[in-house]
Amino acid sequence: MAIPSFVDRVTLRVTAGNGGNGCASVHREKFKPLGGPDGGNGGNGGSIILRVDPGLTTLVDYHRLSQRRAQNGQQGRGDFANGANGADVVLPVPDGTVVSDAATGEQLADLTGTGAEAVVAAGGRGGLGNAALASPNRKAPGFALLGEEGESREIVLELKVVADIGLVGFPSAGKSSLIAAISAARPKIADYPFTTLVPNLGVVVRGDTVFTVADVPGLIAGASLGKGLGHDFLRHIERCQAIVHVIDCATYEPGRDPVSDLDVIEGELAAYGKLGDRPRMVALNKVDVPDAAELADMAKPDLAARGWPVFEISTKTGVGLNALSFAMAKLVEERRQAAPAPQPKRIVIRPEPVDAGPEFSIAQEPDGEGGWLWRVRGVKPERWVRQTDFGNSEAVGYLADRFARLGIEEELLALGAEPGDPVAIGAGHDPVVFDFAPQIEVGAQMLARRGEDQRLIEPRPAAQRRRVKDAEYHAAADADE
Repeated sequence: MAIPSFVDRVTLRVTAGNGGNGCASVHREKFKPLGGPDGGNGGNGGSIILRVDPGLTTLVDYHRLSQRRAQNGQQGRGDFANGANGADVVLPVPDGTVVSDAATGEQLADLTGTGAEAVVAAGGRGGLGNAALASPNRKAPGFALLGEEGESREIVLELKVVADIGLVGFPSAGKSSLIAAISAARPKIADYPFTTLVPNLGVVVRGDTVFTVADVPGLIAGASLGKGLGHDFLRHIERCQAIVHVIDCATYEPGRDPVSDLDVIEGELAAYGKLGDRPRMVALNKVDVPDAAELADMAKPDLAARGWPVFEISTKTGVGLNALSFAMAKLVEERRQAAPAPQPKRIVIRPEPVDAGPEFSIAQEPDGEGGWLWRVRGVKPERWVRQTDFGNSEAVGYLADRFARLGIEEELLALGAEPGDPVAIGAGHDPVVFDFAPQIEVGAQMLARRGEDQRLIEPRPAAQRRRVKDAEYHAAADADE
């Protein structure tokens, strides 16, 4: 099966690289076996980036290769060695590519202008090593943070050709011939319906103005309902500065004349929508044929009464083409001056955070088994859970400390949570669930913070140890009384 040369809509699965895990390492050297934490950070995962390439006019490269994956970040290592970042994958797309979410249909980005780009899947962050986690209160963490998974999503790329003038009309009205006559483009031309199967694009130079002209193939009555080919290609004139109706005045089909042809095409444009504000021009084509010239003279007053400029042209002999093309150039220049200059921009597509509080939200929900659980949502707590190695008790203790500092434990208690209640972190049906066990810090009773490596705590002098022991003895005696 041959691969088509023009593709204007594809579905693409993109997966960013995972972040590398941080390293938990203790520096060792002769006569100093425990020299402090020296675990490096993990590298960030590579991202998937779409970038406009002005040399492309089709999405055919993604027609078959519909999955793209970026490189993972490397693991951190000892001796403060950070892991390397994963390489980004940059996917070139044509100017005018619209990016949508395949599941919801929501438009995520509209890429116009050379250099415009969108990060459609962000790489996961690398985890911190234990050297970065060390602090005066936690001098030698025996754990490191895990790297986060890269984003993965299915997107739809849809090409909307960026042209200044859009040509519309019935098949064989002369749209392709008009592009060939006023530009260097050489589209396929023949006198039968649906000669053009892809949008043609030509570059026209008139005076100091350079502009592009595109046509919509196969636009017929009922195109907005899927008849013919026009419905598939109407999107390619959405960005046009103006629309030119190309009307065949030499057709011998019964029931057709310039006014009725224009009404049919306008009806299809109205049914499609999004084009009502564009200026119109009318080109009465094939006036080199005597009967067509007579018909054009008869129809011109009725068409001009609509307030649109009307030109009698012949793409075969060149009659009227200069007047039409210079009028196009003038209109394009006026529209350009009135519009703000587009600026290339970088878009990072991320899911919308749950906006239910400054840092987190807590709600009580049914657990699906006849009971209740507390659901905690928030960017920070959900990210912290993904970074935690639950096989390491120190890492779990560090996570509990982070939750406590954020105020989650305090808020749960204020809402009436009891010790042992299930607490789910994150959305979906498979979150991380804890049994609520609030940690209470009471002065000297909190002798050491969780996640602290006691091997590297400097021993206190004997006299100080005796004073602490005596204080603990008297405290216990007071409690017995």
